[in-house]
Amino acid sequence: FPFPYTPYGIQEQFMEALYGALEAGRVGIFESPTGTVRQRGRGCAERGAGGAAHLAGIPRQGKSLSLICGALSWLRDVEEKKQREEARLLEGLSPAQPGAEGGADTAGEPDWVTAFVRRKEERDKADRLKEEQIRRKKREDRLEKIRCNVQLKYAAKRKRSEEDETKRLLQLSKEALSQEAGADVLDELDHNEEELILAEYESDEEKKAVYGLDEDDDDLEEEHVTKIYYCSRTHSQLAQFVHEVQKSPFGKDTRLVSLGSRQNLCVNEEVRRLGALQLINDRCMEMQKNKHEKKSDEENEGKKRRVSRAVCPFYSYEQMQFLRDEVLVEVKDIEQLVSLGRETKACPYYGSRYAIPAAQLVVLPYQMLLHEPTRSAAGIKLKDQVVIIDEAHNLIDTITCIHSAEVSGSQLCRAHSQLSQYLERYRKRLKAKNLMYIKQILYLLERFVAMLGGNVNQNPGCQTVSQTGTVLKSINDFLFQSQIDNINLFKVQRYCEKSLISRKLFGFVERYGSSTTAVRNNKENQKLGGLQNFLLSLQQGSGKEGDPPVEAENDQLRAASPLMQIEGFLQALTNANQDGRVILNRQGTVGQSSLKFLLLNPAVHFAKVVEECRAVIIAGGTMQPVADFREQLLSCAGVDPARVLEFSCGHVIPPENILPIILCSGPSNQQLEFTYQTRDLPQMMDETGRILCNLCNVIPGGVVCFFPSYEYEKQVYAHWEKTGLLTRLATKKKIFQEPKKANQVEQVLVEYAKCIKRCSQAGGQMTGALLLSVVGGKMSEGINFSDDLGRCVIMVGMPYPNIKSPELQEKMAWLDKTMPRAAGQTPSRVLIENLCMKAVNQSIGRAIRHQKDFASILLLDHRYARPAIFNKLPQWIRERTQVKPAFGSAFAELRKVRTSISCT
Repeated sequence: FPFPYTPYGIQEQFMEALYGALEAGRVGIFESPTGTVRQRGRGCAERGAGGAAHLAGIPRQGKSLSLICGALSWLRDVEEKKQREEARLLEGLSPAQPGAEGGADTAGEPDWVTAFVRRKEERDKADRLKEEQIRRKKREDRLEKIRCNVQLKYAAKRKRSEEDETKRLLQLSKEALSQEAGADVLDELDHNEEELILAEYESDEEKKAVYGLDEDDDDLEEEHVTKIYYCSRTHSQLAQFVHEVQKSPFGKDTRLVSLGSRQNLCVNEEVRRLGALQLINDRCMEMQKNKHEKKSDEENEGKKRRVSRAVCPFYSYEQMQFLRDEVLVEVKDIEQLVSLGRETKACPYYGSRYAIPAAQLVVLPYQMLLHEPTRSAAGIKLKDQVVIIDEAHNLIDTITCIHSAEVSGSQLCRAHSQLSQYLERYRKRLKAKNLMYIKQILYLLERFVAMLGGNVNQNPGCQTVSQTGTVLKSINDFLFQSQIDNINLFKVQRYCEKSLISRKLFGFVERYGSSTTAVRNNKENQKLGGLQNFLLSLQQGSGKEGDPPVEAENDQLRAASPLMQIEGFLQALTNANQDGRVILNRQGTVGQSSLKFLLLNPAVHFAKVVEECRAVIIAGGTMQPVADFREQLLSCAGVDPARVLEFSCGHVIPPENILPIILCSGPSNQQLEFTYQTRDLPQMMDETGRILCNLCNVIPGGVVCFFPSYEYEKQVYAHWEKTGLLTRLATKKKIFQEPKKANQVEQVLVEYAKCIKRCSQAGGQMTGALLLSVVGGKMSEGINFSDDLGRCVIMVGMPYPNIKSPELQEKMAWLDKTMPRAAGQTPSRVLIENLCMKAVNQSIGRAIRHQKDFASILLLDHRYARPAIFNKLPQWIRERTQVKPAFGSAFAELRKVRTSISCT
């Protein structure tokens, strides 16, 4: 395998297993610990670059490089093999033996008939291969011409400069005309004499000369070569992967295209200013529709022209074709693609899609691959292709979230109010079908609010719910009880998608102001100020790591365009009855109440991916426990167990560089068992404090301590403050707390790193810093506490999920009903343990980040020693873990590590 340096043995094993899985068409679950990469001159200066995800450590590369070199080696060999077979067939030497290939049924026919049929099949195949070769040669020549011919490459740029100058002169002419004849005359000219103005003209010869187009170049768009689809969770992870491809041995010869949302790729500033993804999507589609209507009006001579509507200047077919070729010539990430779009005045969102058929490697976010309507709209074809899903430890949750939806009572009432006023204002101008569907949507909104115990014509913040609580219903029961089972939701959802009604409604609200849409023509209910404050309180959510813009976007959407959110709920209701549940969450008022669709079976949306693809690779740094993937995802998706391959490699660090300990009791012999019943006891919190005090006395640098929840961390902190333990801890380590707000994480990490560096340089009594973090919080995933930033990671208790959650209870009941028992345990019990250990494994994996790193890991709870739990730890940690019944022996081991470090 080509590699930028001599790979480790485990990297070679990883690439060999990956190559074999792709060749055999398997579904692989690959686990490769973070940090399996040689460090070449990487120092502290490199940390801190690239945002919070990299502030505390070295970027992850080992797994990415192994994926790149293993997968692209396989793709290179497949293409070479295909070309050799094509050449042999075209020379008349069929690679298959007579009768080996399926074809027409010639059983019982004479030999000469069989031979004739076979030769005809081979001739037909040869003709198809010749056509493919011609198209491939044409594409390769075209790209090589762009790569080498500087004059051609910049011809389009010169033309764009000329167009800009022309527009500038036209604007000056209009301004001069306006000054001479007055603005009213100019407006009259635009409106009444528009048909007399010549349309912009450009000959076909000029287009071909500038863009190098041939008459049949459109054929290139239809050919989908064998390719690899690589997806990950965030755009930053995708950008990092693209940078690794650029630096790899395949960087210059790989045709790679990066896909993203309009929010990331749009270069039209007017559209970008809308901010929210749904608003950008709808505005873009509306401008495309305007462009097509404009063309249609121009073609229908004799008809009265419509009023001119805004079209996107970047949506130019010729320019996007040029951008497509530029993308295929050289590997580019999202930022480079956007820069190219601005430079070429071409839409990167659609231009990148034109590059998909000819691309060898397509890089895209989770949602675009796992959501079938989005996948189809993007032109992604998975048939016989390869899919690699990286950072897949949360794949099941991701699929569930993508296909779940929630709407509040205030959103439902607001949408009903807005749509009613829209209908009242434009009723005479709407066609019959529009009226029919709008009335159906209004009826649906009315019934949804009624299910929450409210009335759409009253202020949702003033309506008290009589029966509070949470109720779960099957989809069919919800449809029947809400009396909407006679409405075809598929048609309604299709109407919303095609008519862009939510976008029209948003424009209506923008034009006439939100004050007219708070509550429908009901003076006694127009307490708008209170309603707006109430809506704002509803919008306080638990945003994902590092995503404050998304929180702001959701606030904007929920307040201004509730129908957009409701469309997602309508689409969710079209799932099969057995695969989901509707949760009615009735709170104090109708506005506080909500309807939520919960997807129970994510496998139904993953099944098509594994059915169509040649091979699927699910990869991650920490994939344990893998039972969830096998049973909830692959087995339920109909994947044959024989097709599933599991691969887990060890870590490159020496055994002596890591000390994992399961601690069963504390310094005062208090048994460590942090159950919901015992963890709040003062003696448990005191014992935890004593453990940390002892550890901070002997462990240099940074110590990261994870608690099961923010509430418990806050409770323990307050108790330590009260008892004086916090003061004792502060004499050795400066104490930092993980913030709840995502936009504060980076500042805390920077101060934490500075403190550790300052203490290591100055010496003295203060030896570093202690960071109190939360499992599942901002710092339990994606943050690298390498070297002195994480010399010890402590896990307080076992972070079991809240089993009283109605959603989790329904999921547990569904699993017990549909899945078989495993090793004497119910599927629901296995689910709870797996959710707990996935969170633990992600958190404790923050410390060891490269070959020369070293750290201790302490699991403070005797239950970690139980075989069912212990076996769910990552193999490279499990095989080195020691179980210590008493604190004294554990402390002695930690002192040994300190002594050996000092000697080193």
